[in-house]
Amino acid sequence: MGVEGRDKAKALEAGAVALSGQLGKTVQRLRKAYNLSLSELSEQSGVAKSIISQIERNETNPTLATIWRLAHALDVSIERVLQAAEDEPFLEKCSKGDTPILMSDDGKCRLAIIGWIKTVEWLQWYEFSADPGGVLDSEAHQRGSVECLSVNLGEIEVEVAGTVERARAGETLRYRCDRPHTIRNVSSEPASAMMVCILKAAVME
Repeated sequence: MGVEGRDKAKALEAGAVALSGQLGKTVQRLRKAYNLSLSELSEQSGVAKSIISQIERNETNPTLATIWRLAHALDVSIERVLQAAEDEPFLEKCSKGDTPILMSDDGKCRLAIIGWIKTVEWLQWYEFSADPGGVLDSEAHQRGSVECLSVNLGEIEVEVAGTVERARAGETLRYRCDRPHTIRNVSSEPASAMMVCILKAAVME
């Protein structure tokens, strides 16, 4: 691994640590606000009790699939519980190191969370990047949800319910994400895109 490779690895590791710390506090706060035991949250989310405990203690970096299961189980109270105080400054700045990074199960795709926590229940946006051959599998979001993927670099393929479409730099794919969907980097070079997920869009027939 060259110098650049080591720097990339360090950056990803730092992002994963930042995510783990923030996620652990958030999960614990939401769980207690809902008066849920570890066992009850485990039952509702499908995530093992031991894993949830490790996440809350910041002892593990969860996969994207695990985070989605926990988000679905705690979805309703995110904005209410994390609502900022009235005297919080309107102008906020997040450093690169404070931006959480989610990793795909194959370790080749990354989602930098640049959206605002207050809008997470209905609007989310990410910076997506993937190594060649990277695959990001996502479970279905709530009914009517729509995702927009604007490619900045490389060529990306999206598959939804058996329908496949590709887009290059400068092109955008919009698709229903209320069913399982997959994003792939089909180019031989790294790919990147801006991803926006509208969770409470009007139901499309």
